[in-house]
Amino acid sequence: MKLSEFIVLNEAEKKHAVMNYAVPLASRTSPGFVIFLFQMDSYYVEAYCNEGNKVIEEYCILPGINAIGHYLQAITIDGLLSRD
Repeated sequence: MKLSEFIVLNEAEKKHAVMNYAVPLASRTSPGFVIFLFQMDSYYVEAYCNEGNKVIEEYCILPGINAIGHYLQAITIDGLLSRD
């Protein structure tokens, strides 16, 4: 799904798109939220999940790799490096 297509979706459609087409990459915490990072085609989407009621309250688009720097330490690549 192109970025321009995702932008115009309503919240229910964004949830459907993320749950069915995105690749989950990482998560982080912020006061009151667990924030999940997903990759969709050539952009990234953060889903802000309320810790109290477990509802996604917002989707935030991150247009490039530079925007996900704070996640890079959480993404493990150990399995890619081992040579068994």
